Amino acid sequence: MRNLILIFSLLGLAACATTTDNQTQRSSAQQQTPAAEFHQLADTIWEGLNKSSDTELTDMSPEALEQRYQQRSQWLEQLNAINLNALSRDDQINHAMIHYTLKNKVDEYRFNAHYMPLTAEGSFHSSLAFMPSYTSFSSAEDYQNYIAKLRSIPRYMEQQTHWLRKAIEEGYTQPAAAMAGFEESILAYIVQDAKESVYFSPFSQQPGFVDSEQWEQLKEDALTAIDNQVMPAYDDYFNFMVTEYLPNSRESIGASELPNGEAFYQNRIKHYTTLDMTADEIHQMGLQEVARIRGEMLEAIEASGFDGDFDEFVEFLRTDDQFYPESAEELLQYAAWIAKKMDGELPKLFKTLPRKPYGIAPVPEEIAPKYTTGRYSGTNRDDRAGFYWVNTYALDRRPLYQMEALTLHEAVPGHHLQNAIAGELEDVPEYRQQTYISAFGEGWGLYSEYLGLEAGFYEDPYSNFGRLSYEMWRAARLVVDTGMHAKGWSRERAMDFMANNTALSLHNVKTEIDRYITWPAQALSYKLGELTIKRLRSEAEQQLGDKFDIREFHDAVLENGSVPLKVLEQHINDWIAEQK
Repeated sequence: MRNLILIFSLLGLAACATTTDNQTQRSSAQQQTPAAEFHQLADTIWEGLNKSSDTELTDMSPEALEQRYQQRSQWLEQLNAINLNALSRDDQINHAMIHYTLKNKVDEYRFNAHYMPLTAEGSFHSSLAFMPSYTSFSSAEDYQNYIAKLRSIPRYMEQQTHWLRKAIEEGYTQPAAAMAGFEESILAYIVQDAKESVYFSPFSQQPGFVDSEQWEQLKEDALTAIDNQVMPAYDDYFNFMVTEYLPNSRESIGASELPNGEAFYQNRIKHYTTLDMTADEIHQMGLQEVARIRGEMLEAIEASGFDGDFDEFVEFLRTDDQFYPESAEELLQYAAWIAKKMDGELPKLFKTLPRKPYGIAPVPEEIAPKYTTGRYSGTNRDDRAGFYWVNTYALDRRPLYQMEALTLHEAVPGHHLQNAIAGELEDVPEYRQQTYISAFGEGWGLYSEYLGLEAGFYEDPYSNFGRLSYEMWRAARLVVDTGMHAKGWSRERAMDFMANNTALSLHNVKTEIDRYITWPAQALSYKLGELTIKRLRSEAEQQLGDKFDIREFHDAVLENGSVPLKVLEQHINDWIAEQK
């Protein structure tokens, strides 16, 4: 009996202790500061968004997508409930950036973006091919996990194909005109000898931490996976594209023609520009910029001494051999010389420079035919440089007079410098380092082209016309993107507008228009971002007068990473006040 009494007494004490613990936890939760609540939620969101398997590609099944959508919607509600006024200025920036990323994930599912996992430039089949370069191989297990991922490619591609079939059924396909020749980008990855596959590239050299016997086994396993899983998956995708998807792609080109298309396009405008602007407002702004830049282009033609009108000058640039490289090596070497020349000018424009270097390489030949002229390919890995990709396909369409503007945009002081500085920010969450907001990043890239004037570039009138043509290219995007997606413009009308107002080769005009058709609103981010940065600089110069320091201003623009334009504006206004 005494034992029973003792037991009950102990149970009672335990119950009291449990009650007290629960009360303490509730009290602690109630006492949690808004900052602590936000940090915990943001960390959970970022971890959830980046959760991945070492041995499996992402599950794209309907059940998995719905589950992720529900979880993300719940996180978004919690994020929206955070009292921003109770957060520090730095945490308000953190909130804006994690909110931007999460809201886009939710919106993409709501608007059925998973029905269109492809653009004119490529799709999941080409994205997968970057897996070898994005994977870190520092142990035998890394190679084994990589091979396991190769084995999951058929499942992943079958799931993506499921959504493409749904797209055909429900009217969400990409436009037929913009997808012409798309199947060639799939064929580029299909090889008869597995050793020639891009997926076998990690096995080209034996690392010191794997012995010869194990290395031979790993290579054999990789070759088997490529032969038995990867290549059949690509064959199936190619056949599906040729026999089902491309023949059933829609004839219309505008996003507004999709189910719920007008709302979808307005949502994409908000996402890519981070501004509250309508398609009509952007269209009119584009026309104004086109008219302004056209005047400057006419001045450049006059400075060149050319005897002829605008159209004749553009035709001269497009057809005269003196403006085109004779080899891929010449084009790459010229790009490298421009980049190195700008490296020497950077200290005049910036106090803070990144540690991460960058290299220059050709666009991978598998994707080059339908790829843009150049692009920056960054990395979060500390054992790899960033790379400025130059498209060496069809050299007679890669004019040298545009290389200065392209290089300053994609390498320095453009995308490489901006992304590398963001990646090296200290005492900030990982998502502050890795988030890329198109309006900021592409706006900075276009502003970087303009900075070339202050750094002594574009001394040749043809090169200056190339710069203006690139600026005109971005201004014309405001017109043709909104024209096609909101105003019923045809593909031909958009191509004519671009060809008549820029010095882009006709091949580039077609490639670019097809890109805008299949990637609604992304092309709007460049000019709107650049105009914002230029306006903020003008305001700073006017208010600070002799106190304005261009190096300090550029550091202020870049010091928070890639942020929404409203956040940038508030930050620069605060910076101006501090400088005063």
